[in-house]
Amino acid sequence: MRLAIIYAVLALIAMATNIGAQELTVRAYQGPFQVALSVFVGTGVGLVVKYMLDKSFIFRFRPRDKLHDAQTFVLYTVTGVATTAIFWGFEFGFDRLFESKDMRYLGGLIGLAIGYWTKYRLDKRYVFGGTA
Repeated sequence: MRLAIIYAVLALIAMATNIGAQELTVRAYQGPFQVALSVFVGTGVGLVVKYMLDKSFIFRFRPRDKLHDAQTFVLYTVTGVATTAIFWGFEFGFDRLFESKDMRYLGGLIGLAIGYWTKYRLDKRYVFGGTA
């Protein structure tokens, strides 16, 4: 139960950085593909933050060296492809359905929550080898 609470708190931190990066991007750029660019930037920022938090506090992963860390990050990113599709599906779906920034962010948060739950299971099994 303790691990689930820690994971949820860390997921909320990563979600806040994702949505925060999106909002900063939207404020900085009002051109074509504004929403798509903001979601892409937020996803990248959230991915890096989530990896650093997960490897340190959830899986207590200690890479052998920088190459091992980079290889693990690549594998972590690969497991994130399907979960990113879930997240983007909700965020873009809510944007299309409601045509509102607030609702788009709500869809993003729902998609991130579902995606992170799925990602934990994938990471535990395939990335960090059952260390949590």
